[in-house]
Amino acid sequence: MSVDSADSLQAASVDPILNHASFFSGIGGFDLGFEQLGIKTVSLCEKKPFCRRVLAARWPEVPLFEDIQSVDPNQIPTAEVWSAGFPCQDLSLARMGPRDGLRGSQSGLFHDFAALVDTRRPQIVVLENVHGLLTSHRGRDFAIVLKTLDELGYGVAWRVLNSQHFGVPQSRKRVYVVAVHRDPGGAGQILFEPECGDGNSEASGSNGKKSPSLFQRILGNTLTGPLVKARAHCIYAESARHTGTDWSRNYVWYPNGRVRRFVPTEVERVQGFPPGWTDVPTLNKEDADSLRYHAVGNSVTPAVAKWLGARIAMYVGSRVAERKDLAYADS
Repeated sequence: MSVDSADSLQAASVDPILNHASFFSGIGGFDLGFEQLGIKTVSLCEKKPFCRRVLAARWPEVPLFEDIQSVDPNQIPTAEVWSAGFPCQDLSLARMGPRDGLRGSQSGLFHDFAALVDTRRPQIVVLENVHGLLTSHRGRDFAIVLKTLDELGYGVAWRVLNSQHFGVPQSRKRVYVVAVHRDPGGAGQILFEPECGDGNSEASGSNGKKSPSLFQRILGNTLTGPLVKARAHCIYAESARHTGTDWSRNYVWYPNGRVRRFVPTEVERVQGFPPGWTDVPTLNKEDADSLRYHAVGNSVTPAVAKWLGARIAMYVGSRVAERKDLAYADS
């Protein structure tokens, strides 16, 4: 897969200025990535207390709604772009046993988000979830998502993006859905480049041999440590098989045999957040590290959001230019 660099698209963020309303905001992965492109977050919505504290610390002036089921749509500030990394617990392939899908109490909150979209009809909607959304109930849940957006007048496109292709040392596949109101082809213009090459593929070894997996490459001081894999496995937050940092596969070790889990700042780096992003006060007997691991594992990778923001800004800019050309032709 080849993706344009968000840095190479940076100029697209200058004009026009876009506003962004964030739902299921978590610790602000979409918001941080969009902000780096000049897209302004004008509202946030998150229910989990610890994540709310992170959001309040990072965006103290931005309105923060608590429960999507009680949000008054008329109170949401006007924004061209809405994002929603709606809960994945009922969709994740890491979940042991049957998946409840969109009938579950968590992932089913998609319907509440759709009701808000129905009322306000933002120009662009961006969804993020685990790629298990594509197969939940043999694809029927994903069909519901697509049908819902289609019935609201949106052209829709979707794509599985892996964080490792955006400069993040983590293999993290997520499905991103982009919907554009009253433009059947607009979503595809945002998510897909006109031409795809192999610019981001791993270099092959001599004689056509495949390069060693980055999961097998080791970084660090082999004499004293610490040592880590060059690429981390996906950091899970909701998994019956692993802990919040996927501790069974992601770890740090030393030549003397000592092994430890990632510390919170290391998990933040692996996900693409600045170190200390989730370092906010805890209450009473809360386990700060566990809360930070869980919040980061549930988050959207900011670098992927930044790339999407650049593509969105470029699309909106092209539409503005088209309208100006039509106005000039009519004058």
